[in-house]
Amino acid sequence: MADINSVTVAGRLTRDSELKFSGGGLAILRCSIAVNTRKKDASGEWVDEANFFDITIFGKQAEALQSFLLKGRPVAVTGELRQDRWESEGQTRSRIYILANNIMLLNSGGEGMGGMNRSAGTTEPSEAAPARPAAAMPPKSAGDDFEDDIPF
Repeated sequence: MADINSVTVAGRLTRDSELKFSGGGLAILRCSIAVNTRKKDASGEWVDEANFFDITIFGKQAEALQSFLLKGRPVAVTGELRQDRWESEGQTRSRIYILANNIMLLNSGGEGMGGMNRSAGTTEPSEAAPARPAAAMPPKSAGDDFEDDIPF
């Protein structure tokens, strides 16, 4: 049986991302996401329960995303779970985090698609497909004047 290690979460960042570089020059970006789960409490009322996950991103993707991954920003993250283990004061410690393969910046609803990121002072790339300019459309040929005689 092949093992599977894949996770996808969507939520809001709990703090601004932190970019550091390893001794070899590899970019390492760390941030944290809160993912809410709705469940009924003992009285039957729906309540939100927050789950917090640490995220690590490496390389050029880390450098490119650093200015966009700010506290409160909604994101979707796909990746795999990893576990770090270390010894501290005679006790074995560990932590589980998400090693991100892909991070999608989500629209927060209050801003337009591809809006201005006020905190970073940069313009975000549009998340919608850009309109195709009329000049890029191929010229219409004489054989393109079909009537609605297509049977489907």
